[in-house]
Order: sequence, then C-alpha cells, then structure tokens
Amino acid sequence: MSLIERIPEKIRLLILTAIYGVSGGLATVAFMVAANRLYDAIWPRLAACQPLVFLAGSLLVLSASSLLAGILMARISPGAAGSGIPQLKSAYWLNFGHIPFRAILVKFIGGIVTLAGGSSLGREGPTVFITGGLAANLATWLGVNRRQRRQAAATGAAAGLAAAFNTPLAAISFILEEILSDLGNRVIGGVTLAAVVGAFIVHALVGRQPSFFMPSVDAVSWNVYTVVPLAALLAALAGVAFQRLTLHLRRRLRDQRRVPLWLRPLCGALAVWVLGGGVFLMTGRLGVFGLGYEDLSEALRHGIGWKLALLLAGAKLAATIASYGSGGCGGIFSPTLFIGAMCGFFTAGLADIWLPLAPADHFVLAAVGMSACFGAVVRAPITSILMIFEMTHQFGMVPALMLGTLLSQIVGRLAGRQNFYDAILAQDGHEIRKIIPPRNLAAWHAMPLSVFARRQPAVITDLAPAQLRAVLQRHPYRCFPVVLDGEVKGIATRDNLQKSLESGGAPALDPPLVFDARQTLQEVEPALIQSNAGLFLVTEKAGGAISGVFTLHDLLRVQAALME
Repeated sequence: MSLIERIPEKIRLLILTAIYGVSGGLATVAFMVAANRLYDAIWPRLAACQPLVFLAGSLLVLSASSLLAGILMARISPGAAGSGIPQLKSAYWLNFGHIPFRAILVKFIGGIVTLAGGSSLGREGPTVFITGGLAANLATWLGVNRRQRRQAAATGAAAGLAAAFNTPLAAISFILEEILSDLGNRVIGGVTLAAVVGAFIVHALVGRQPSFFMPSVDAVSWNVYTVVPLAALLAALAGVAFQRLTLHLRRRLRDQRRVPLWLRPLCGALAVWVLGGGVFLMTGRLGVFGLGYEDLSEALRHGIGWKLALLLAGAKLAATIASYGSGGCGGIFSPTLFIGAMCGFFTAGLADIWLPLAPADHFVLAAVGMSACFGAVVRAPITSILMIFEMTHQFGMVPALMLGTLLSQIVGRLAGRQNFYDAILAQDGHEIRKIIPPRNLAAWHAMPLSVFARRQPAVITDLAPAQLRAVLQRHPYRCFPVVLDGEVKGIATRDNLQKSLESGGAPALDPPLVFDARQTLQEVEPALIQSNAGLFLVTEKAGGAISGVFTLHDLLRVQAALME
C-alpha cells in the first residue's frame, strides 16, 4: 500500500484534487507567460520595422519555429500535434487517462515555440492536454490506483482551462460536456474544486481581470435581437467551414508521403506568413499571427469597421485552417473566438446601415459571434455561453448569447453529427465508446459481447508492403485482424508488421480467437483467461464475416466504470 493510500479516502481525494489543481494552475501560468513574453519580444519589434524587414523577419521566425516544433513532434512525440483535447479525451476513455510524460513535455515546448512564432493557433487546447496529462502522471507517481487516474486527468484539465481563460465555470462545464459527455458525472466535485484552485492560482500570479474588457452593454436596444440570428448564422457557418476544410487538409496531408511529418507545420506557417503579411501591409495589424488577442481586445474595447472585420475574419480563418491542418502544435479556442467576433462586428456594421443600432449593440453582436463560432465547432452550448460571459463579465449580453448559441447548435448539427474533436479522433482511427456499466455481477456476466465490440475494426486485407505501411500510419492500434479472401488468417501485432516491413518477409501471425456476438461474457471468460491474444474477433453468426473486435482493455475499462 502506497503512502497516499494510507490516508482516509475522503481526505485523500481532497488532497489529491488540490495537488492536481495547484500543478495545473502553475503549469498553465508558466505556459501562458512564456508564450506571451516570447511573442511580445518578437512581433511588436518586427512590426516597428520597415515593411521589407518585417516580411523577412516574420518569414524567418515562422519558418524556424514551425521547423523546431515539427522536429520535436516527429522525432519525440507525434501525438503532440494539434490542440491536445482529442488526445486527452482518447486517453481518458481508452487508457485510464494516461498520457506519456514526453508528450506533455513536447506539447509544452512545442506549444510555446509555435504560438510565439506566430502560427495562427490557440493556447487553451494545449493547456488542457498539459495539465490533464500532468495530473494523471502525478497520480501515477503518488501511487494512485489505475482506475482513479481518469479522475486525475479530468480534474487537472479543469484547473488548466480555468486558469488559461480565467473562467472556472466554463472550465467545469467544458470538462463535463466535452471530455466526459455527462453533466451529471460523479467527478463533478473534484472538477469543481480543481477549477477553483486553478482560478485562484491565476488570480494570485496574473490578476483577477477578465480576459477582455469592453464597454458596458446595459444600454442594448431591442433592434439588436433582430440582428442576433444573422450574426450567429454567419459565425456558425464560419465555424462549420473551419471544421470541414481543416479536416480535409489534415486528411490530404496525412495520406501522402512526399512531405515528411517534421516538415508539414512549415507548410502551414508559410500560408500564415502570406496571409498575415498581406493583412499587416494593408492595415498595420498583427491579428492573423499568433493568438490575435491584441487586435481582438482592441476591437472589443473600441469597436472596429465592418470592412476591416471582414478582412481579419477571412484571413484568420484561412490561416488557422492552414496551421491546424498541417499539424501545428496549438488549439482552436482563440482562433474561433477571434473569427466569431469579427463576424459579429461585420454583421453589426452592415446592419447599422439600414437598422439603427446602439453602440453597445455592436459589442453584443461580437460576443454572439464568438459564442456561435466556438459553439458550432465544439458543440458545447453551456460552455459557449459561460465562457464568453466570464471572459467579459457582462451579464447584459446573456440573453443574446443564449439565442445565438442555440442557433449555432442547430447549424452545427445540420452540418454534421460529430464535433471537431470527435471528427479528429475518427480521422485518426480512434473509436470512443462510453459504455454504461451494469449494477451487479450477474448483469455483468450476462452482457453479450456485442456490447463491448468496436464496430469499425481496422482489418488488414492485403499483405503488400505499401498496404501494411498505410494501415500502420492510419491506425494507432497494437493488433490487427488479418482477413485474406474472406478468411480469417490470424492476428498481426504492430511489432511483427514493422519487422516484416524491415526484413521484407511475411508477418508472423498469432492464432485468432473468434466469438459469436450473442455469447455472454460468462460463456467466454475461460477462453479469455487462457488466451495470450490481445485482440478478440466478433461475428454475428458462426463462420460469418468479422463485425467487430474487442480487447481485454475494453473489459477493464468497463470494470473500472463499474467500480466507480
């Protein structure tokens, strides 16, 4: 028994949650301060130079930072690309919350380099990954049993997001809505405490101010509610366009080999340089580079013309698609908020030509755009409302936010069933399955194997080297069923497939273990215990085609949920 397990359970959980919250808050502040200071040391100085010097310097900074981040990700941890939220979600549901520490380290360093280097990405997704993964690793080092490490990942992530945006309520709702997909989850107490601790940390070290200041919106006219649907629709469509185009670019780059993994972020960086450099030469604004918070903050303080808002929204949208789609190390919170705000200002400027709007109406429509664009991408409506409210501390805009968020959810769901993070996981071959566990052992034994089976198995149907490389690149799994000419030949492990590609011979196959989907767990338990295979095949009828697969890991995850 470890030292931490000797402490009474209720006290132990409070101590552990406080540790996760403090570590998450400190890691978030370190990540945020390092990225901001490095960005401030580079880009304002470049902006003060002559245009040619700015273009040359920005090209050098973007190229060097993207190459460094690309090399770190390709050579040390390819899973550190992107925002990190899909990876944390996958780790929570598929691997008891565990994330390799080297992936956390690469995300921390690569995120700082990427954001400070000017790529059009956000810091909040990497922060959630870093703090959730750090908490799970702390749980391991402290001797916490495996099934409780999932709770550590969730609480650490809540602390990180609360500190990143200074929005503890939105952090709680995001973890429950997006990571856990359950607003009534039993870990809500720990998530709440960790979010509060993370907020206290950022209050103590950075300050209590909201993320954005804007004029009071108490004097909102009734006319604004006739324009809210238009602003929400435009921002939501921008969010849908971002999701579809980013996934398309990401798939195209992943499926080709002419550009190596470490070089791909440079492709996105060059696109950002062209777009951001063009906007800077025309307007003198740096909003396309990095987070874009300076331009966004100024617009939310003083307003912005609708033509400039349209230019910034379009350029930021294209730059973020290029940055994320090419494998950059950063998230989507900040870019979607920027794009949504500019859509709101654009709508307000156009509407003001025909319909008189109060000055406060412009800022309300910008906030609606922020909530709608983010909501259409992430599909977390409660988080979308709470986050904008907490970031601005403006209660008067809540009714408009609620209306705009509702419309954005309708647009997002009409455009596709999956949100951005689930679509990323599906593209990478992950299948997140959230099984509701039974209430007793008898019900557990009576569960049919169809409950555990993953219905989209990655099956090898051709042993040609090119096909094997494609399967290994497309799917992260350790084992694959081999089916040739409709006949199950065996199970190929990832190691054996890689060895066969190096030697040029046929891969060694383990004997398959095939079950009928209607069999119960009690019926197949003896065979599972005696088998050395890590992968089991499921058919709908004897001798039929493979309809699904499951692993002992799948059974352990359901058992862990039952114990919780």
